[in-house]
Amino acid sequence: MKRRAAAGVALERALSKLGAASRTEARAMILAGRVRVDGRVVTNPATRVIPEGVRLRIDGTAIRRSSWRAIAFHKPRGTITTRHDPQGRRTIFDVLGEAGAGLVAVGRLDAASSGLLLLTNDTQLANRLTDPDRGVTRRYLVTVRGRVGDDTARALEHGRDLPGARGLERLQAARVIIRKASGRESHLTVDLTEGKNREVRRLFDSAGHEVTRLQRVAFGSIELGDLAPGEWKELTREDFEA
Repeated sequence: MKRRAAAGVALERALSKLGAASRTEARAMILAGRVRVDGRVVTNPATRVIPEGVRLRIDGTAIRRSSWRAIAFHKPRGTITTRHDPQGRRTIFDVLGEAGAGLVAVGRLDAASSGLLLLTNDTQLANRLTDPDRGVTRRYLVTVRGRVGDDTARALEHGRDLPGARGLERLQAARVIIRKASGRESHLTVDLTEGKNREVRRLFDSAGHEVTRLQRVAFGSIELGDLAPGEWKELTREDFEA
């Protein structure tokens, strides 16, 4: 039986998501007794909270939440899906500037991938969208080296057990559509419902096909559309109803 994760997020992560401090800074402040949750000092950085449902203060100053907000962003290839990068690489927040203040990315795209990335200040929404049990579809346009045949496509839909950070894990495409195939390269549409780390690349690598281009074009009912790399648009709650 699958065990559900506890509700909310770690306090140190909540402060980081709200833009109050980096995760490292938040952890230090919590350990120093500078953070209050609903009026009570909390010194355990791992204490789980629902950011939208508690009152948070640092040194007596309330952490104010901005109005509900979510955006669809066309992540350019070569950018990192993180707020700060120790190696000094360009991040999605460098591209977004003030438009990204207080937002957290819903899942990730690796540096070599581009396309639709959702960001929001609603952490409960972000958790719902990335919950594997909900099976929200992510759609990708994929180019790989070599010819991909129907047998390979069906095998990737059947799934494979591949090495992961915690041993073997099951990777499985929900659907693989071959749009064009030649001896040099193949163009495909791939649907996933879990979004595991580098899942598309690992699946095709296991089948002997190197991914040369990977672009997410849809997350659930929200599509990339004609957004150019680096562009973003505001979303409404109604956009997520589906």
